[in-house]
Amino acid sequence: MSVLNHSRKSAGGGLFAAGRHRERNSDEGIIPLINVVFLLLIFFMLAGKLSQIDPFEVTPPDSASESLPDGSTLTVLVGADGRIAFDGKPMELGALPAALEAHARDGAVLRLKADQQAEADRVIEVMESLRAAGIEKLSLLTTKTGTGE
Repeated sequence: MSVLNHSRKSAGGGLFAAGRHRERNSDEGIIPLINVVFLLLIFFMLAGKLSQIDPFEVTPPDSASESLPDGSTLTVLVGADGRIAFDGKPMELGALPAALEAHARDGAVLRLKADQQAEADRVIEVMESLRAAGIEKLSLLTTKTGTGE
């Protein structure tokens, strides 16, 4: 019996040394691809919130201004029907100064995004409420004429 085992051994010392080719499972090549796809999916789910969604539709008026708004993220919305929202939360005009109190002390620049169909009196009321809350700098957001952006 030892003669039989000795004859099957190759010069490399192992039983399968001569034929070192192992059959490759076809699933082995796709597992790293699946891992990468899941990692990308998790990354985009975590980093995917690019901008805050407005609580209601607001279409700003057109403007010929070439300047871009600053990087401020504090936005007050005024809808066509007069509704108001701050920081993505709908609220009444009377509650706006209290919500802005902490930001006014920081000297933050606030953005006002009013619908082009909103009544001018309502927008002025909101601006006066912002001034009463201590906001000194305000950017009025508009769309560039002819672009719809």
